[in-house]
Amino acid sequence: MSWRPRNPSEPQLSAGLTRRMLIASGLLALVIGAAFAVLLASVADLRASERSTRQSEEVVVAANRLERLVVDVEAGERGFLVTGQDDSLALWRSGQAAIPAQAETLQRLVADSPGQLGLARQIQQAANAYIQDYSTPLVETARRDLAAARAQAANGEGVRRIDAIRAEFDRLVTVEQGLEVERQSRSGAAGRRAIAAAATGLAGSILLIVIFAAYLARVIVGPVRRAAAMAGRLASGDLGARLPERGVGEIGVLERSFNTMARSLQSSREELAASRARIVAAADQARRRIERDLHDGVQQRLVSLALELRAAEAAATPELKQRLAGVTSELVGATDDLRELSRGIHPAMLSEGGLPPALRALARRSAVPVELTADIPERPLEQVEVAAYYVVSEALTNAAKHARASVVHVAVWARDDGLHLVVRDDGVGGATTGQGSGLVGLTDRVQALGGTITITSPPGEGTTLVVDLPTEVR
Repeated sequence: MSWRPRNPSEPQLSAGLTRRMLIASGLLALVIGAAFAVLLASVADLRASERSTRQSEEVVVAANRLERLVVDVEAGERGFLVTGQDDSLALWRSGQAAIPAQAETLQRLVADSPGQLGLARQIQQAANAYIQDYSTPLVETARRDLAAARAQAANGEGVRRIDAIRAEFDRLVTVEQGLEVERQSRSGAAGRRAIAAAATGLAGSILLIVIFAAYLARVIVGPVRRAAAMAGRLASGDLGARLPERGVGEIGVLERSFNTMARSLQSSREELAASRARIVAAADQARRRIERDLHDGVQQRLVSLALELRAAEAAATPELKQRLAGVTSELVGATDDLRELSRGIHPAMLSEGGLPPALRALARRSAVPVELTADIPERPLEQVEVAAYYVVSEALTNAAKHARASVVHVAVWARDDGLHLVVRDDGVGGATTGQGSGLVGLTDRVQALGGTITITSPPGEGTTLVVDLPTEVR
């Protein structure tokens, strides 16, 4: 069979679809990133406001404690003037001893506010002046001449000093409360920005995803379906079938390649007559493989996503945004899988990370809780990995759709003699390998590699699949 030479312009064409997908993904990432940037900034503002609120509370508490200490000094002084007993000065002494440290604490708390710091210093100076210039001399006078000290206290100077200090305290607290109101206003604005950013990011993301999905359906799904239909027509012997060459990028190359292949097949009909049966058999085998892959992989994921979406719609709680974001992420993954399968490649997670990460992804998407144990020190052959992956995928699908199981246990381990896999559920049992069962496809896949599969499913006792795959495929 002859094929046309490679067109030098194909590398540029083949990059078209990839470039468009990268642009769409970049736009989606940009919208989400911008929304999260604003959201994070708003969260930072809210946290700063919370810290400021706590600091304001501490300032008010510290100011009240300092005021109480000044009042204690005055109360101890008055008690001494009334009783003349030295024991009455205990409160006076303790208040004087604690005032410097409490004043320093207050100044430290308001250090970032110059106005409040100035008030705190004035209060400390006024308290020191009261103690040094009035209270201490008055007590000393009372020790020598109690009547003279009482006469000196009667002029009201001490009361005026205390009232002035209290006025300074009231002023400091009032200013701090005003600052707190201002901070609360900024906090409210930050909260509104966060809500707006989240709503805008969610709406923009959904819009871009819808547009992107529609674009993929138009430029990939539609052409792939036409290519599949053409492949069917070619397999049935209609070598005159052609695809409209309207696709972009890789799809356009695929359409042109299909048409070139059809023309080559048409011109080589006589040459291919002897091998026609083999070509038809190969085409049927490829179609059965594609059907089995779609059933084992994408259907499993779509079932899980449908269940998750229904749960999210039914809940209708403030957590809806997070759950919809998770469903959106899974939809993107399902689209990626469909694109991979359309090119005849097994799931990207399997090829990139190996069997354990791929099985963990299946377990997360499963509608039934899964307990997974994987012990695979080295990656087995690709065919073995694919077979093991689809065995687990089909088993989880059956457990969700038919078995009514509450949990599925999956264990896979590698030894020198091969890869061993056990999948066990606690469902209703009764699974068979009859016509129409997905277990038939699993059996064919395992046996094609030279492996063995054993299915035990007594009614009412769950289902157990035991699979042994060789290290070398014959």
